[in-house]
Amino acid sequence: MASIRDFAKRYEADCRHLNQFFSGNVSPNNARPVLEIFTARSSQEMKQICRAYSSMYRQDLIQLLSQQKTTFAVIPASDPLVSKHISILSGSIAIRVACLRASEPCVRDADIARDALFGRRIDGDVLVEVVCTRPSGEVALIRQAYQARYSASLERDVSSRTSGSLNEVLLAFLGSSGSGYHGGRVDATMAMCDAKTLYEAVEISAARVDQRSVLQLLRHRSGDQLRAVLASYRRLYGQELARALKRKDGDTSGGGGGRRGESSSFPGILRAALRCAQLPERHFARAVRAALERGGGAAREALVRTVVTRAGVDVRRVNQAFAAKTGWTLESVVRNEFGSGGTGKSDDGLTGDLLVELLKLA
Repeated sequence: MASIRDFAKRYEADCRHLNQFFSGNVSPNNARPVLEIFTARSSQEMKQICRAYSSMYRQDLIQLLSQQKTTFAVIPASDPLVSKHISILSGSIAIRVACLRASEPCVRDADIARDALFGRRIDGDVLVEVVCTRPSGEVALIRQAYQARYSASLERDVSSRTSGSLNEVLLAFLGSSGSGYHGGRVDATMAMCDAKTLYEAVEISAARVDQRSVLQLLRHRSGDQLRAVLASYRRLYGQELARALKRKDGDTSGGGGGRRGESSSFPGILRAALRCAQLPERHFARAVRAALERGGGAAREALVRTVVTRAGVDVRRVNQAFAAKTGWTLESVVRNEFGSGGTGKSDDGLTGDLLVELLKLA
């Protein structure tokens, strides 16, 4: 069994490899140790590596990676001063993968949410993804990390930057993460009562969903309890709540940030949020498929976000869900989008290698 000293030596070795990279002293043929640092280390190990790097070199590893990302975005690949770096961790995409992997999950997700709120456009799909696929306890940590990094409240920024049904659903889920109950045993009796409440709010209430009742319930249920509610709904009424919401999803006005072609009505956004909470692997598989259909750079961004955030969580289930719908594996899509390190496309090759290695993490 490895001792604390053995782990410390390995972290120090990783730090030396990284420092050689930042110093420009790593050739493409010796890039494997750098690759393994970002693919074979757990989140906790990456945290220790960041601490060790700061202790050894008096520099912040994540800040260095961010600077490299900016540098690669503005300096041509033909520049001799950076060409050998570009052949190792090329372009802003590979560095983005490294940054996301080096960050603590709650910090990483806080940054993703910030970009979705203040990037080139408000990305409601990504906001729903971050807030609704993570367990309630993790969302609470994301809120804390967001406050620490940006001196701002995630709830307040969501409230001011989004509108309509998207705003209401996001704030309800964020409210549940701040309720103080983040897991443990679920209350089966409460779940049955809540399922009946949802049935009345969706199926019995006139032509529209009783939004007030639904939102009130969401604000006070943890992720585990909500999944129990949805399972109870299926047992009681013989169908998923999502099916009932789909029938009600006739009004596509009043959105607030969803992508064109997806419903922005309350039933539509609630259905997407519940899918994220109940079956996150299906959400991510669907997100990659939708990005591939849109084309452009959407597929690359969706692949990076999906693989990096679900590696070590449920990436294999995401792969299975994706393959069941398309007949392709995520690895084949990654290789198609980025190539590999051996193809000669050095600007994309290592990005592909990084993602493929992360796909192997259970």
